[in-house]
Amino acid sequence: PHVDDVIELMAEGKILPYLDIPFQHASPTVLKSMRRPANQEKVLERLVKWRNICPDIAIRSTFIVGFPGETDADFEYLLHWMKEARIERAGCFKYEPVTGAKANDLGLPQVPDAVKAERYERFMEVQQQISAEVLQGKIGREINVLVDEIDLENEEAVARAPWDAPEIDGNVFIPGATNLKVGDMVKVKIVDAEEYDLVAELV
Repeated sequence: PHVDDVIELMAEGKILPYLDIPFQHASPTVLKSMRRPANQEKVLERLVKWRNICPDIAIRSTFIVGFPGETDADFEYLLHWMKEARIERAGCFKYEPVTGAKANDLGLPQVPDAVKAERYERFMEVQQQISAEVLQGKIGREINVLVDEIDLENEEAVARAPWDAPEIDGNVFIPGATNLKVGDMVKVKIVDAEEYDLVAELV
């Protein structure tokens, strides 16, 4: 609940509008097996509330597919939940039975590697589509970005927006802006969007 207070600070521009919340899954059955809170409907309501207060907020999360006992229905539930939640930045991992992990002692059936791989691909396809749609909605906006690199080979500056964690999320590419310096904070206009990255021009 204390996060609710942080959202208002994000809306006022006092801290970056970025939260990393490791949801891990959405199926109540799988979450209970993971011994994690399993009320994902309430999570969806909270995401709506946060976005109403701070429309610019970016939610990053990580998910696991192929956890012991995960059924086709559990996985379909996760995909449906992802489409509802519209997480801006999401990563996915295939479950691995690590030595000493409590999940090994649950007595649940292991998900075959081929099924894990297929679920991973399907998850990433859904997330790629969500990310592309979210970024398309940013075209035309003017934002401040932080320059991380000057790529002389491609004749562009590589920067990040307030909703991009370094070396994890996407980039904002600024063609022709090789006169900038690493560490510069500059205002740009978003002119194009890809699956995970934005293209901008200096204002």
